Amino acid sequence: MGQFVDLKSADGFVFPAWVAEPDTAPRGAVVVLQEIFGVNSHIRAIADRLAARGYLAVAPATFHRVKPGVELGYTAEDVSAGAALKAAVEGLPAPGVLPDIQAAIDCAGERSGRKVGVVGFCWGGLLTWRSACLLQGLSAAVPYYGGGVTSEAEAGRTPRVPVLAHFGQRDKHIPVDGVQAFARAHPEVEVHLYEADHGFNCDQRGSYDEAAALAARDRTLAFFDKHLAG
Repeated sequence: MGQFVDLKSADGFVFPAWVAEPDTAPRGAVVVLQEIFGVNSHIRAIADRLAARGYLAVAPATFHRVKPGVELGYTAEDVSAGAALKAAVEGLPAPGVLPDIQAAIDCAGERSGRKVGVVGFCWGGLLTWRSACLLQGLSAAVPYYGGGVTSEAEAGRTPRVPVLAHFGQRDKHIPVDGVQAFARAHPEVEVHLYEADHGFNCDQRGSYDEAAALAARDRTLAFFDKHLAG
């Protein structure tokens, strides 16, 4: 079980992050980037499960610059609130929330003494892609159904580390033709499409798909084992 700790960005901004440490020496470290619902019980559970697999996990509160203490569920009202908070963060002057993610990467590396990867879901998937292209200290990145990743502006970026990307074929937010175009533009990225909807990894949502979630989980763990624990 993890706990919240305070981290500090390069500009001095202090924000919380959920840190889950394994019982034994870490095999690596993973930064876990939230959806639009905050570092809620689902995101904390992902971090805790990574710790159970031997990875030190750090989940930064990427909404903290616009609103502290965000922990939403998955009702229509929560979706609207989360979308507004995401828009507020995306509207921050550059580099926005990226310094906070860099601080989480640095924390993960310092605490573990090992290689660091990043995984993110929904908006966190987009931030994972940006992190793979723009930030330092990473060795692998895994975006799950990252909204905006397939846009022309984002697809035009170049990742600095190996990337494994998961998408759902029934995801109305990320059309399949966009995923296919992204895969053609980035043959170096391992792209997987699942017969599932947006949010298929989250067992607290109606769109949860156990088969897709387990397949993506196994691929993600094997990817991290290869690039972080080797």
